[in-house]
Amino acid sequence: MNRTSQNFFTGAHGAVPPAYEVLKEEHEVAVLGAPQSQAPVTTTVINIRSETVVPDHIVWSLFNTIFMNCCCLGFVAFAYSVKSRDRKMVGDITGAQSYASTAKCLNICALVLGLLLIIILIIIVSTGSLMILQALSELIQNHGGH
Repeated sequence: MNRTSQNFFTGAHGAVPPAYEVLKEEHEVAVLGAPQSQAPVTTTVINIRSETVVPDHIVWSLFNTIFMNCCCLGFVAFAYSVKSRDRKMVGDITGAQSYASTAKCLNICALVLGLLLIIILIIIVSTGSLMILQALSELIQNHGGH
């Protein structure tokens, strides 16, 4: 065994061998670096942008294209969603956000118009059927009375 390893194993009395202190100082210098001077410390800040999530609303646009395509708004929203996805793949986050915002507005308009048309259609069908039933009952009463 060499001299430094003997110092480590012979200290059974509780005293710290001198070789341990030397190694500890060398470790502190290696970890902490050289002693600091009084010169001003310059720092460099590196901004690492995290991956920005841009929703492209493509599923919503596809739903509006298939089910609620009033005035072709669902199809136009789908086109903008695809453009948003393309911009995101290229790395143009600003362009992707712009296209996604337009797709979102078009999807909202398509959804509202589609729901309004469905509600109006339900109202027309229900009132129309009530009027037809009323006309039939009057016809039966008038025909049965003569």
